[in-house]
Amino acid sequence: MPMTYGSVCSGIEAATQAWHPLGIRADWFAEIEPFPSAILAHHYPDVPNLGDMSKLAALVLAGKIPAPDVLVGGTPCQAFSGAGMREGLTDPRGALTIKYVELADAVDYVRANRGEPASVIVWENVPGVLSDKGNAFGCFLGSLAGEDCELQPPRKRWEDAGCVYGPKRTISWRILDAQYFGLAQRRRRVFVVASARYGFDPLEVLFEREGSRRDSPPRRPEELSLHPTLTAKGGGSLDDREAYVLEPEGVRRTSVIEWERCQGFPDNYTRIPWRGKPSSNCPEGPRYKAIGNSKAVPVVRWIGQRILSQFNLSR
Repeated sequence: MPMTYGSVCSGIEAATQAWHPLGIRADWFAEIEPFPSAILAHHYPDVPNLGDMSKLAALVLAGKIPAPDVLVGGTPCQAFSGAGMREGLTDPRGALTIKYVELADAVDYVRANRGEPASVIVWENVPGVLSDKGNAFGCFLGSLAGEDCELQPPRKRWEDAGCVYGPKRTISWRILDAQYFGLAQRRRRVFVVASARYGFDPLEVLFEREGSRRDSPPRRPEELSLHPTLTAKGGGSLDDREAYVLEPEGVRRTSVIEWERCQGFPDNYTRIPWRGKPSSNCPEGPRYKAIGNSKAVPVVRWIGQRILSQFNLSR
């Protein structure tokens, strides 16, 4: 049987682009935004989009949707982003992080009752979550680990990489930058891998024992121009710096295709029929936003490859 996953806050599905070539299959998506949902329906019509992720735990417990091998998602980052208000868990978007843990617990409960190994959890967010004033990351780690209180960082903020051994799960986290995975974009994101699965070591997924590291610059041609981090607002106004690049000929606006390439998606992946109009008339604004909100495909692929390796060892 192929390894399966459920995706929450799915966006335009970087996980599916990364993992389908590896033979990992989606049981379901969960996305509420209209344009990304239309992209999912266009590319993956056979995978149900369940919408509101906060309702999924009850559906899993009721046996109405599968409890997959892997749960993947990047709950909304605006609550922790330096570009936002940094309201953390008091922001309804940040509170979805706790709903994510509730869903993970529901999945593992059902799997345990069926005699199946525990799931693997993959979570992604902006580095700002590590220094959130309300210790959002500590709350997340404590809940995921099965502690009865939030965990505290050893200093004023959480380190860029680390691990926690809890009564419920082992957790590892690490900041990974898309530019070190072959993309022309500086994009630092926190990735968390956690599991209670016997014989599965989350540290072996995110940390290399030898060989090329993913937190130091690779050797690359000097002429390769790195793009600043893509955001959801890019392409919308003249002061969006990520929407423009400086070249010898002058400043020009980056194209949607260039944004897709910066995230590792195929050209015109986001150009779809939209609101009764053909794909040739698909507006650029929603495309920029959807791409900026997504994950970097090669980073997610690397994680998926290492999860598969650990799955094989834990069987």
